[in-house]
Amino acid sequence: MNSSRRHFGKSLSAVALGVAALSFGSQALAADTIKVGILHSLSGTMAISETVLKDVALMAIDEINAKGGVMGKKLEPVVVDPASNWPLFAEKAKQLISQDKVAVTFGCWTSVSRKSVLPVFEELNGLLFYPVQYEGEELSKNVFYTGAAPNQQAIPAVEYLMSKDGGSAKRFVLLGTDYVYPRTTNKILRAFLKSKGVADADIMEAYTPFGHSDYQTIIGNIKKFAAAGKKTAVISTINGDSNVPFYKELGNQGLKATDVPVVAFSVGEEELRGVDTKPLVGHLAAWNYFMSVKNPANDEFIKKWAAYAKAKNIAGHKDKPLTNDPMEATYIGIHMWKQAVEKAKSTETDKVIAAMAGQTFQAPSGFLAKMDEKNHHLHKPVFIGEVKADGQFNVVWKTKGPVRANPWSPYIPGNDKKKDVPEKSL
Repeated sequence: MNSSRRHFGKSLSAVALGVAALSFGSQALAADTIKVGILHSLSGTMAISETVLKDVALMAIDEINAKGGVMGKKLEPVVVDPASNWPLFAEKAKQLISQDKVAVTFGCWTSVSRKSVLPVFEELNGLLFYPVQYEGEELSKNVFYTGAAPNQQAIPAVEYLMSKDGGSAKRFVLLGTDYVYPRTTNKILRAFLKSKGVADADIMEAYTPFGHSDYQTIIGNIKKFAAAGKKTAVISTINGDSNVPFYKELGNQGLKATDVPVVAFSVGEEELRGVDTKPLVGHLAAWNYFMSVKNPANDEFIKKWAAYAKAKNIAGHKDKPLTNDPMEATYIGIHMWKQAVEKAKSTETDKVIAAMAGQTFQAPSGFLAKMDEKNHHLHKPVFIGEVKADGQFNVVWKTKGPVRANPWSPYIPGNDKKKDVPEKSL
């Protein structure tokens, strides 16, 4: 009896050891990779712009893994689809941080999606890299902004339109999708235009919902507004797939760039893919990168992307590979995060945040991108490009070098009292 009890006890302890070994084995296996979240809309109205950011993030991860990973560990991407649904962005962010235990997340396009996930990243002390130009007026310890602030895109673009080279515009149409980014950007631009002596009567402001497709009336109204005799320009903050019908209608109504130039802040090479660009020649976009920029870093970036798109059979890009500004910003962000992790010798959020200060990366723009030592924004060059018949952009103006981001616009009252460094949320 005793011996059988002893035998039974031994069996139990052997089973316990086996289970412990199994769980230790799976923990060791899990520790062999570093999980990285990718949070972009792969369906819905924003998929036209965001899907390619998921793909370029996967390309950068493959590239890093091929060179030995980060601190000797492979990166393991966790891709989710928040489907252009703003509350779903917050749910997916929570899932990535709490369940999937990702070390960092690369994602969001619209400011409403970023505002939706922000409390999640702050509460759970996660890390988000946000790759798209935005309205500023935000500074979070848990976010690195690799797209442009208004002084790195919107303000220089309007200054260009007002200059002799840009056509000496005197009247302005502020046209956007109805959400926080266009409304805040236009609030800044209205104050900026006022400071330059432009009267309220010379500013027309209009908004359309996400996914809007009928621009006939709006373009008719722009033509009437422009008929007042003063040189008129349109500043477009239309986002997502609405850009396709907007530009088609521009062509249909014969609104040429020589008459009323449109400068866009959310239209790049990818958004023009589905549009006949011949009637749009000469219209403008302001970004911090264009595919057409000639330099060795960009040649290599385009070559890598073309090869990756072909190998992965990426729709559209396998035959006609295109790169754009938010793709470049995504690529810079992933490489800077890798450098920061290796500097910190840790993926721990607070240590990586500290190590991100002052990180540099030779960007495809041809300039050395630098993460500001304090304000979590990149120093970036600004380019203004004219649409060409082939859907590419011809750079007509650029800054001499990278511009430091100003997250708090001086054109919004009270901003002079705000600090240029993220403060801990209470």
